[in-house]
Amino acid sequence: MPKSDVLHRIKSEKVIALIRADSSASLLDCARALSAGGLTCIELTMTTPGAIELCAQVARELPGILLGLGTVLDADTARAGIAAGAKFIVTPALRPTVIATCRDAGVPVLSGALTPTEAYNAWELGADVIKIFPAEFFGPAYIKSLKAPFPQLEFLPTGGVTPETVGEFLKAGAFATAAGSALVSAAALKAKDWPAITARAREFVAAAAKA
Repeated sequence: MPKSDVLHRIKSEKVIALIRADSSASLLDCARALSAGGLTCIELTMTTPGAIELCAQVARELPGILLGLGTVLDADTARAGIAAGAKFIVTPALRPTVIATCRDAGVPVLSGALTPTEAYNAWELGADVIKIFPAEFFGPAYIKSLKAPFPQLEFLPTGGVTPETVGEFLKAGAFATAAGSALVSAAALKAKDWPAITARAREFVAAAAKA
């Protein structure tokens, strides 16, 4: 899938579902539950055991999911994720070698940053989207403030994104958002409560649509 198509889909869907888990056993079912609720852009973090292998499984069995690999800190992991089928790569911090690897591979990279300097440095290095993390400590007003001097930068707030705040982040100028525990709770994942995760996904979809 061309880079432009991946980015367009993320922007159109407005919410990336971020999955962190202690086990890979239930993640396919979790991805299905999220998709049933209208969220098909999913980020699987490297903090999940066997993340690379699971990435390949999801890419193979659920081709309708736009799967990204997150918490990527080095170039080798980025390359492994891309080879396993990840359509985009996400970092929690500014990692120049990861940005360069993704740029060379033609795969979108969502680079972590927090300060204005980090955000602009990531953009200069070739990041497609700047992931503002952790966003909960600054809120939507911070995204609006960053867009004033950097209108050419695209921002993806992560952390503190809920059905109550997702619309405010988007109205402040966010390219899209990413939601983790507020969307896929550890309790629901452990209990395999897929209807609850589907219902929560629908809440996010509805809230984002209103923005």
